[in-house]
Amino acid sequence: MATMPKSIFWSRTDTAGSEQALLDDRNGLSARGTLLAVDPVPFTARYQVATAADWSASRVEVEAEGTGWMRRVTLERAAGRWRVTTAEQGDLDAALVAAGHHRAGLPGTDDPDRLGDAIDVDLSGSPLFNALPVRRLGLAGTPADMPRRITVAWVLLPGLEVVPAEQIYTGIGPGRVRFASGTFTADIDVDADGYVVRYPGLAERIDPR
Repeated sequence: MATMPKSIFWSRTDTAGSEQALLDDRNGLSARGTLLAVDPVPFTARYQVATAADWSASRVEVEAEGTGWMRRVTLERAAGRWRVTTAEQGDLDAALVAAGHHRAGLPGTDDPDRLGDAIDVDLSGSPLFNALPVRRLGLAGTPADMPRRITVAWVLLPGLEVVPAEQIYTGIGPGRVRFASGTFTADIDVDADGYVVRYPGLAERIDPR
Protein backbone atom coordinates (compact mmCIF):
# COMPACT_ATOMS: atom_id res chain seq x y z
CA MET A 1 0.00 0.00 0.00
CA ALA A 2 1.41 3.39 -1.01
CA THR A 3 2.45 5.78 1.73
CA MET A 4 0.67 9.14 1.93
CA PRO A 5 2.50 12.49 2.17
CA LYS A 6 -0.09 14.33 4.28
CA SER A 7 -2.03 13.67 7.49
CA ILE A 8 -4.94 15.60 9.03
CA PHE A 9 -6.54 14.95 12.42
CA TRP A 10 -9.92 16.20 13.64
CA SER A 11 -11.60 16.01 17.04
CA ARG A 12 -15.37 15.69 17.00
CA THR A 13 -17.29 18.39 18.87
CA ASP A 14 -20.78 16.88 18.54
CA THR A 15 -19.88 13.62 20.28
CA ALA A 16 -16.84 11.78 21.64
CA GLY A 17 -14.85 10.84 18.57
CA SER A 18 -12.10 11.72 16.12
CA GLU A 19 -10.89 11.22 12.56
CA GLN A 20 -7.49 10.89 10.96
CA ALA A 21 -7.02 11.11 7.19
CA LEU A 22 -3.85 10.20 5.30
CA LEU A 23 -3.87 11.69 1.82
CA ASP A 24 -2.16 12.62 -1.41
CA ASP A 25 -3.70 15.56 -3.27
CA ARG A 26 -1.13 16.22 -5.98
CA ASN A 27 -3.46 14.99 -8.76
CA GLY A 28 -6.99 14.90 -7.42
CA LEU A 29 -7.37 13.15 -4.09
CA SER A 30 -6.31 9.74 -2.89
CA ALA A 31 -7.02 9.25 0.81
CA ARG A 32 -7.70 6.71 3.48
CA GLY A 33 -8.86 7.43 6.98
CA THR A 34 -10.28 6.20 10.26
CA LEU A 35 -13.26 7.71 12.04
CA LEU A 36 -14.31 6.81 15.59
CA ALA A 37 -17.49 7.84 17.42
CA VAL A 38 -19.55 6.67 20.38
CA ASP A 39 -22.99 7.65 19.03
CA PRO A 40 -25.45 6.22 18.26
CA VAL A 41 -23.42 3.14 19.27
CA PRO A 42 -19.62 2.95 19.54
CA PHE A 43 -18.10 2.21 16.13
CA THR A 44 -14.98 2.53 14.00
CA ALA A 45 -15.24 3.42 10.32
CA ARG A 46 -12.38 3.02 7.86
CA TYR A 47 -12.58 4.56 4.41
CA GLN A 48 -10.70 4.97 1.16
CA VAL A 49 -11.58 7.60 -1.40
CA ALA A 50 -10.23 8.38 -4.86
CA THR A 51 -11.17 11.23 -7.16
CA ALA A 52 -10.39 12.28 -10.71
CA ALA A 53 -8.03 15.20 -11.31
CA ASP A 54 -11.00 17.60 -11.09
CA TRP A 55 -11.90 16.23 -7.63
CA SER A 56 -15.07 14.46 -8.78
CA ALA A 57 -15.41 11.24 -6.80
CA SER A 58 -14.60 8.02 -8.65
CA ARG A 59 -14.39 5.38 -5.90
CA VAL A 60 -15.24 5.29 -2.20
CA GLU A 61 -15.06 2.29 0.12
CA VAL A 62 -16.27 2.44 3.73
CA GLU A 63 -16.21 -0.27 6.40
CA ALA A 64 -17.95 0.31 9.74
CA GLU A 65 -17.56 -2.03 12.70
CA GLY A 66 -18.86 -2.27 16.25
CA THR A 67 -19.58 -4.92 18.85
CA GLY A 68 -21.19 -7.90 17.11
CA TRP A 69 -21.50 -6.34 13.64
CA MET A 70 -19.64 -5.13 10.56
CA ARG A 71 -20.82 -3.49 7.35
CA ARG A 72 -19.04 -2.50 4.13
CA VAL A 73 -20.11 -0.47 1.11
CA THR A 74 -18.21 0.35 -2.09
CA LEU A 75 -19.25 3.01 -4.60
CA GLU A 76 -17.62 3.15 -8.04
CA ARG A 77 -18.51 5.72 -10.71
CA ALA A 78 -17.96 5.11 -14.40
CA ALA A 79 -19.66 6.54 -17.49
CA GLY A 80 -21.86 8.73 -15.30
CA ARG A 81 -23.34 5.85 -13.30
CA TRP A 82 -22.67 4.53 -9.80
CA ARG A 83 -22.15 0.87 -8.98
CA VAL A 84 -22.83 0.06 -5.31
CA THR A 85 -21.83 -3.19 -3.60
CA THR A 86 -22.24 -4.16 0.05
CA ALA A 87 -21.34 -6.79 2.63
CA GLU A 88 -22.68 -7.34 6.14
CA GLN A 89 -21.89 -9.51 9.14
CA GLY A 90 -23.59 -9.66 12.53
CA ASP A 91 -26.55 -7.55 13.64
CA LEU A 92 -26.20 -3.76 13.81
CA ASP A 93 -29.94 -3.37 14.35
CA ALA A 94 -29.76 -5.42 17.56
CA ALA A 95 -27.02 -3.12 18.88
CA LEU A 96 -29.01 -0.01 17.96
CA VAL A 97 -32.25 -1.24 19.51
CA ALA A 98 -30.43 -2.30 22.69
CA ALA A 99 -29.09 1.26 22.95
CA GLY A 100 -32.56 2.75 22.50
CA HIS A 101 -32.21 3.82 18.86
CA HIS A 102 -34.12 3.07 15.67
CA ARG A 103 -32.99 0.33 13.33
CA ALA A 104 -30.64 1.31 10.51
CA GLY A 105 -31.52 1.14 6.86
CA LEU A 106 -29.95 -1.58 4.76
CA PRO A 107 -26.38 -0.83 3.62
CA GLY A 108 -26.04 0.57 0.12
CA THR A 109 -29.04 1.33 -2.07
CA ASP A 110 -31.55 -0.81 -3.93
CA ASP A 111 -31.53 1.65 -6.87
CA PRO A 112 -28.11 3.09 -7.83
CA ASP A 113 -29.77 5.12 -10.60
CA ARG A 114 -31.12 7.41 -7.84
CA LEU A 115 -27.51 8.56 -7.44
CA GLY A 116 -27.15 9.48 -11.11
CA ASP A 117 -26.85 13.23 -10.49
CA ALA A 118 -24.22 12.82 -7.76
CA ILE A 119 -20.68 13.90 -8.60
CA ASP A 120 -19.51 14.00 -4.99
CA VAL A 121 -19.73 11.53 -2.11
CA ASP A 122 -20.33 12.66 1.48
CA LEU A 123 -19.63 10.45 4.50
CA SER A 124 -21.69 11.53 7.50
CA GLY A 125 -19.60 12.86 10.36
CA SER A 126 -16.43 13.16 8.26
CA PRO A 127 -14.98 16.64 7.64
CA LEU A 128 -12.59 15.28 5.00
CA PHE A 129 -15.39 14.72 2.50
CA ASN A 130 -16.36 18.41 2.51
CA ALA A 131 -13.09 19.06 0.68
CA LEU A 132 -14.35 17.28 -2.46
CA PRO A 133 -16.97 19.86 -3.50
CA VAL A 134 -14.95 22.76 -2.02
CA ARG A 135 -11.97 21.89 -4.24
CA ARG A 136 -14.04 20.84 -7.25
CA LEU A 137 -15.96 24.14 -7.18
CA GLY A 138 -12.89 26.25 -6.33
CA LEU A 139 -14.39 27.81 -3.20
CA ALA A 140 -11.47 27.80 -0.74
CA GLY A 141 -9.70 31.03 -1.66
CA THR A 142 -12.37 32.98 -3.52
CA PRO A 143 -14.33 36.07 -2.51
CA ALA A 144 -18.05 35.77 -1.79
CA ASP A 145 -19.64 33.69 -4.52
CA MET A 146 -22.99 32.45 -5.78
CA PRO A 147 -24.56 29.43 -4.04
CA ARG A 148 -23.69 26.14 -5.76
CA ARG A 149 -26.40 23.50 -5.53
CA ILE A 150 -25.14 19.93 -5.82
CA THR A 151 -26.35 16.37 -5.34
CA VAL A 152 -24.15 13.99 -3.34
CA ALA A 153 -24.21 10.28 -2.67
CA TRP A 154 -24.56 10.49 1.12
CA VAL A 155 -23.20 7.50 3.05
CA LEU A 156 -24.85 7.34 6.48
CA LEU A 157 -22.89 6.07 9.46
CA PRO A 158 -22.96 3.64 11.08
CA GLY A 159 -25.45 1.73 8.88
CA LEU A 160 -23.87 2.67 5.49
CA GLU A 161 -27.18 3.33 3.76
CA VAL A 162 -26.49 5.41 0.62
CA VAL A 163 -29.02 8.10 -0.33
CA PRO A 164 -29.02 11.06 -2.73
CA ALA A 165 -28.93 14.39 -0.88
CA GLU A 166 -29.10 17.96 -2.09
CA GLN A 167 -26.50 20.30 -0.60
CA ILE A 168 -25.61 23.94 -1.17
CA TYR A 169 -22.05 25.29 -0.93
CA THR A 170 -21.41 29.04 -0.98
CA GLY A 171 -18.04 30.74 -0.74
CA ILE A 172 -18.46 33.62 1.71
CA GLY A 173 -14.88 34.93 1.55
CA PRO A 174 -11.36 33.50 1.65
CA GLY A 175 -11.25 30.55 4.03
CA ARG A 176 -15.02 30.50 4.70
CA VAL A 177 -17.65 28.31 3.08
CA ARG A 178 -21.33 28.15 3.95
CA PHE A 179 -22.83 24.65 3.87
CA ALA A 180 -26.57 24.07 3.77
CA SER A 181 -28.71 20.95 3.53
CA GLY A 182 -32.41 21.06 4.27
CA THR A 183 -32.87 23.30 7.31
CA PHE A 184 -29.24 22.85 8.47
CA THR A 185 -26.65 25.58 7.83
CA ALA A 186 -23.03 25.91 8.98
CA ASP A 187 -20.25 28.39 8.15
CA ILE A 188 -17.14 26.26 7.79
CA ASP A 189 -13.55 27.50 8.12
CA VAL A 190 -11.23 25.88 5.57
CA ASP A 191 -7.54 26.22 4.82
CA ALA A 192 -6.05 27.27 1.47
CA ASP A 193 -6.28 23.67 0.23
CA GLY A 194 -9.99 23.37 1.06
CA TYR A 195 -9.68 21.14 4.14
CA VAL A 196 -11.89 21.82 7.15
CA VAL A 197 -10.26 23.72 10.01
CA ARG A 198 -13.45 24.25 12.00
CA TYR A 199 -16.92 22.90 11.33
CA PRO A 200 -19.26 24.33 14.00
CA GLY A 201 -21.19 21.59 15.73
CA LEU A 202 -19.19 18.78 14.15
CA ALA A 203 -15.37 18.91 14.32
CA GLU A 204 -12.21 20.96 14.75
CA ARG A 205 -8.80 20.21 13.28
CA ILE A 206 -6.05 19.44 15.76
CA ASP A 207 -2.54 20.28 14.55
CA PRO A 208 0.67 18.88 16.07
CA ARG A 209 2.18 21.03 18.82
